[in-house]
This record gives sequence, C-alpha cells and structure tokens, in this order.
Amino acid sequence: MNKSSYTTIMNRKNEIMKKAIRIDYNEFEREGISFDYEEMMKKTGYNIDEIINIERDCGVGNTPIYELKNLTKLARKISNKGKGARIFLKDEASNPSGSFKARRAAVSVYHAKKLGYKGVVAATSGNYGAAVASQAAMQGLKCIIIQECFDSKGMGQPEIIEKARKCEAYGAEVMQLTVGPELFYTFLKILDETGYFNASLYTPFGVAGIETLGYEISNWFRETENKDPDMVVITNAGGGNLTGTARGLFKADANTTIVGASVDLTGLHMASDNKFNKKSFTTGHTGFGIPFCTNPDRSDVPRSAARPLRYMDRYVTVTQGEVFYMTEALAMIEGLERGPAGNTSVTAAFDLATKMDEDKIIVVQETEYTGAGKHISAQLTFAKENGISIEIGDPAYEIPGVNIILPEHPRLIKVKELDMIKLKKSYIKNIIKDVNLSNSEINYIADETNLNIKIVEDILKSLILELP
Repeated sequence: MNKSSYTTIMNRKNEIMKKAIRIDYNEFEREGISFDYEEMMKKTGYNIDEIINIERDCGVGNTPIYELKNLTKLARKISNKGKGARIFLKDEASNPSGSFKARRAAVSVYHAKKLGYKGVVAATSGNYGAAVASQAAMQGLKCIIIQECFDSKGMGQPEIIEKARKCEAYGAEVMQLTVGPELFYTFLKILDETGYFNASLYTPFGVAGIETLGYEISNWFRETENKDPDMVVITNAGGGNLTGTARGLFKADANTTIVGASVDLTGLHMASDNKFNKKSFTTGHTGFGIPFCTNPDRSDVPRSAARPLRYMDRYVTVTQGEVFYMTEALAMIEGLERGPAGNTSVTAAFDLATKMDEDKIIVVQETEYTGAGKHISAQLTFAKENGISIEIGDPAYEIPGVNIILPEHPRLIKVKELDMIKLKKSYIKNIIKDVNLSNSEINYIADETNLNIKIVEDILKSLILELP
C-alpha cells in the first residue's frame, strides 16, 4: 500500500494532526454534538499575561491606535446633524510581519519550540504565512508554507504571489498549489513526512494569541478616553480574528458591540477553478466568512477554536469597489497606505459611523501591510485581465465576478446588514442530525450561537419540517 496515497493520508488525518499538535481533541467531546470549548481553549496553558510576554519578546503587539480625524470629518459631512462617530484605527501593520496574524503566529511558534519541534507548517495563502515564517525565523525553526495560489491555467493572484515573496524573504519554503482538494492532502502529507508542528490558523494557540489585541484596545481607551469603545469593527473570514479579539475584550470586561465585516463575494465559490481569479480579495470576504460562521469545524483541525457566532453582535458586508475607494481615501486623507483586508473594516466603520452620535467611538480593529501585489493598481489590473469591468457609479449594483464599481461619492458607501438569526439557524441545521437533542446539547447550541434557550428551542422546532 502506498503510504502517501490520497486515501491513506486522508484516512490517517486525525492521527497525523494529533501528532503534529499534541492535542487530543477527543478529550473535549461531550454528549452528542457538544464539546467543551472553554476547556479546549485552556489547553494552550497560557493566560493573558503570559501571552502578552510571549508576544512582547518577539516584538509583537502593543501596536499604536490612531484617531482618523479626517475620515471622521468626512463621515460627519455626509451625516445628519449630530451624527458621525469618532473613528479610530488599531494599526496592526506595525507588527513584524505586517498584520495582526503575527499575534497568533507568535504563540503557535513559541509553543512549537517549547515542545521540541524542529519546524512548523501552515496552509495559507494569506498574511498568516508571512507571520509564521517571520516568527519561525526568530525562533530558529524551519518553516513550510503551503499556498493555494493558481488556477488550472497557472495564473496566480498578485496578492497571493506577493505574500509568497514575503514568506520566502523570511526564509520559509513555499509550496504553491492549484485550487482544489489537494491543499489539505498536501498539508497532511507534509506534516506526516517532516514531523513538524501544525501551526494551523484554527488551533487554540493561534486564536488565544489574538486575545491580546482586544485586551489592548479596551485598556487603551480606558486610559485615553475613560471609556470602552462603543463599537469594534472586525474583518471576518475564518473567524479567528473576530473570536480572538472579542475574547480579549471580554477578558478586559469591555462593554462593546462586536461587528463582523466582510467583502460581499456572493456567487464566487472559493474552490471553483474558473472563479478563483474572478475575485479581487483573497481573505476577509463572504466566501470564507459565511461558511466558517455556519460550519466552523470545516477547518484543518478536528475542532476549530474560531467560533465567531459566539461573539458577533452584527455582521455586515461591503463591496469590492467600496473597499478599493476607502483604501485610497485612507492613504490620501489620513496618510496611511494599508492593505485591503483591514480596509474592509475601515469601509464598514465609515458608514456605521454616519449612523452613530458624534460622541460615540468606533474602532477599526486592525490594518495590514501593503505591497506590490496587494496594491489597488495590481488588483484592478488583474481584474481587468480576467474580464471584470471597472466602473465608477453606485456600488449597490456591483456583481461579484462581473464588475467592480468604485463609488462616485462617499455617501454611496453603504453596509449591507446580514440576518444573524438566519446565520445561526444555518449553523444549527449544519450540526444536528435530528431535533431530538438532550438538554446539554441544547445548552451547547445556545453557547455556540449566543442565543437564549427559548430561541434555540423555537429554531429546532422550525427545523423539524426541513430535516429528512
């Protein structure tokens, strides 16, 4: 039997992952569909103060917060009288690898070295690869980054190629694959062959590393403004960013509304070869945000530590054109040139601020570095080459994969509010086999969806007719 065959490797996935992370996920399984999420998070073995120290030792965290005064003025100019909250930005581009993901990588790589691993592996086409490569270089560990980069014609997205360059600059080995199921297989195969640590985005170590971000936000505003921010807007993809930041805010006992924001890529399936290069955003979009909300355990570990529905109060979307517009606005009126993912939440925050009172505070929770392949010019050029029409007008008429519409006026930037109950109902439908659940399972669902028991029971009753 071929030990490296697809079937053999996939049949051994739980064994491989357990060896590569030394967490027995079966330890957290409870009755039926439920598992002990908080007990799993405690398995990191690090409290918030220890994580702060781990990150501080490698130059991660304690990033600056800026008030975006010019963007606030613009929001007030197009708002009704008395509206236009103060907009602040947490500048995570100041981290060593240029994004908040340095926080999750710092804890993961530190833990890998502590356990005696010689190297780390991560499957990512985003900023996390650069973060893992950077932290591995600091800790003296080998690093392999596996990217889903090309379509079947060999065409790669400029943003992903830029991130590959950054990973290689830190000394990592980068394996670039075409879109499809080979990513997870290759990831497992490399873990099995090398014996390296699984530095997955979705481990307790990775998500716990982001808790310092929320913790810093709360502490800074209490010291500077004598209050918690009224709203924190977080770009949402796989859910780790939102989960970790929210957990940090809660550990600081912050009283804050948590808003997730994603680019609307409705209709562009992420695993579709012919649609892979029809999108101009490789993260922070609904192609990840919606599936990972409604089925978080679709990740590369048995139980994901990213559980956004536990923490998210609202979920909004913006268009590609709106984010490109706001990326330029941030550079031209605030003097901050930053990459696209963080600017997703900047864009959402801009519109949300226009509906809030002037004395309120709204925080954009992160930024990311920009570079040649992540720049607007590269992205729009790539879009044109893939048959996407670039227009100026009303972004409400943008159709993902067909056109990108840059707003002709900032008042046309409008978030789209997603139905949280619908999302939570989809999550419940995905995890249950039938509606005959025990009290402990119902309590678990209530925790997972941040709903009270009565609403969960009503949703379960509504699903009776829908289940086979």
